[in-house]
Amino acid sequence: MLEQPLPCGHVRRADRRADQTARPADAHAAVDAHLDRPLPGGRPGARLAAAFGIRIAKDALLDLLRSVPQPPVGTVRFLGVDDFALRKGDSYATVLVDLEARRPVDVLPGRDAEPLAAWLRRHPEVEVICRDRAGAYAEGARIGAPQAIQVADAWHLWRNVAEAVERTIGSHHGCIRAAFAETPVLAEATAKDPVAPKPPEAVTAPFVPPDGTLDVMGRPRRLVARTAERFAAVQALLAEGKSLAAIGRTLRLDHSTVRRFARAGSLDELLVKATGRLSVLDEHKPYLHTRWAEGCHDIPQLHRELRERGFTGSIQCLRRYFRAFRPPRQPGRKRQPVSQPQSRPVPRPRRIVRWIMTNPAHLAAADAAELKEIRAVCPHLDATARHVRDFAEMLRNLRGDQLPDWMNRVLDDDLPALHSLVSGLRRDLEAVTAGLSTPWSSGQVEGHVTRVKLLKRMGYGRANLDLLRQRVLLAP
Repeated sequence: MLEQPLPCGHVRRADRRADQTARPADAHAAVDAHLDRPLPGGRPGARLAAAFGIRIAKDALLDLLRSVPQPPVGTVRFLGVDDFALRKGDSYATVLVDLEARRPVDVLPGRDAEPLAAWLRRHPEVEVICRDRAGAYAEGARIGAPQAIQVADAWHLWRNVAEAVERTIGSHHGCIRAAFAETPVLAEATAKDPVAPKPPEAVTAPFVPPDGTLDVMGRPRRLVARTAERFAAVQALLAEGKSLAAIGRTLRLDHSTVRRFARAGSLDELLVKATGRLSVLDEHKPYLHTRWAEGCHDIPQLHRELRERGFTGSIQCLRRYFRAFRPPRQPGRKRQPVSQPQSRPVPRPRRIVRWIMTNPAHLAAADAAELKEIRAVCPHLDATARHVRDFAEMLRNLRGDQLPDWMNRVLDDDLPALHSLVSGLRRDLEAVTAGLSTPWSSGQVEGHVTRVKLLKRMGYGRANLDLLRQRVLLAP
């Protein structure tokens, strides 16, 4: 804020060690602190100051911004804590948000327990600390503010459940593929005509749409073969008692890759991630199967129809997909009539996860029907969906008192991924119970983290933590 004007005839003199008086310094800092894009290097702020008739270098402007006093923290009763990346995978920082005032109150270096604990010791008035599931923040809150209630954020809890559901589906995706491939051949014709003639040999076996493990020539994909080879090698070395670090050195693999292969319950769980990638043809496959069953086997015609429906792929994409629909040609014999694809496309694992995690009232009728069929053929996924529904009810109605009974019901079923989730919840039981019982969450903290990332990217390489901290705390 600018100073009050001096009486007529009086001139304010600068300090003998200062380059300018206090009034221009305050004006310069206000220009840079309240400019939407003061970085990189303070150039926009310097240009705006020049438009006001103030000459100042860009680096001097940034130095003034660093010297601006920070606003007082005040009394913070409800605190939100979250981290953000200064350099992803290398260095991080922590932002603290007053959930009542809805403003950031401090930015701490790193994301360790001790800086948070030291800040909390200076603010014993904190009553509630809302955080994610990070163990460092839990430890820092326990040491620095033992009187405060720790609240695990509801969104992070729901995300933990989704990750456990995805691992469960990966372990049981084989039975889903088998169920969708068990469509009887010519069932409708047999029902209409009990004495229908036997179809040719080419149509005696049902068509199974590619599940992603084979290429268009019927050979295992290189990614699938490599995944299977690495899984077998990692499991063999684990059986010999070697550590993850030793396995990584032996197989020349990254530590995170070795850990993922070691923690996988089965090869199917890894193949789900390797083969679950979407293609531009996926959303059009039901229409293609319908047209193929109606007798339209003209690939150019099908491609023209798909183009009218918004398909952007080439005709070769269709030729490769329908190559598996045609039986192999035997030498010396004419090509037999083409068999019609009898099986429906198998839903992708992430789509099944979305169906299970979505409120049943908001599911489309077709999706709800397929989910019901999946639950009917796989008891494990039926139990998983039931547990997810119960957890959603606890989360929606703030019934954290039901959590112990829910965890016991989960442990009664053979669901290793959900058992691992329960073990993690028990290690942080008080915070999880509070997260399921109170309305506090880290929603607005995530919004401030998004804003901090914007300020960081606007600074390019010039926004060190001290300058970024000033921008976060001073910007309106």
